[in-house]
Amino acid sequence: MLTACAGGGHGGYTAVGAAGAAPSASARPTGSVTLVPLDGAKGADRPTAPAGEREPAPAATTAATAATATSPSLTTASPGPSSRQDGAQPPRSGPAASGPPRPGTSSAAPAPSPAALTWSTPTRAATDRRWCEKVTVTFANSGGTAVRSGTVTLGTHIIDLLGIDWSTVTSTEPVPAPVAPGSRKAKTWTVCVDAWRVPLGMHVETRVATVDWS
Repeated sequence: MLTACAGGGHGGYTAVGAAGAAPSASARPTGSVTLVPLDGAKGADRPTAPAGEREPAPAATTAATAATATSPSLTTASPGPSSRQDGAQPPRSGPAASGPPRPGTSSAAPAPSPAALTWSTPTRAATDRRWCEKVTVTFANSGGTAVRSGTVTLGTHIIDLLGIDWSTVTSTEPVPAPVAPGSRKAKTWTVCVDAWRVPLGMHVETRVATVDWS
């Protein structure tokens, strides 16, 4: 019978019987033993060293691992505003800042439109004298500026009993200024011609009005 001991704090083991022979049933060991074949795989009977006695890892592997864990050059950082190499600030987004108007522009209200005067056809009314009549003209200003002055030229026709137009006499009257923007004004004048121009049986008719205004 062969007896072997293992160092390093592990329990002993006993090989029973001759090498290569089957163990005898009558020669059973007593106590705590471990049975292993003598021709087991290589290294199977090699005791495992305690954790404190294991060999350290190769220095090259340890140094490479430490460099990988601590080297800042292997750390990937996302680009930010400070990562630009040309020194320029990144473009900013958002509404443009308000400021004074650009040269050549003005925030003042636009100038009002000029005056635009129109007038009606004269309306007539008879008087107690055949060489005179009442004439009314209506003025309207559709512009943005008041009409400040002007003159009205009236054309008075002399008509006989048969309706023949013998002559036309003109007269001038002032425009009823001022005529404010968007307003209307009516003016009535008594228009007369020389009495000798209108013999008995004839009458006058003021048919035309022209206006010069500013």
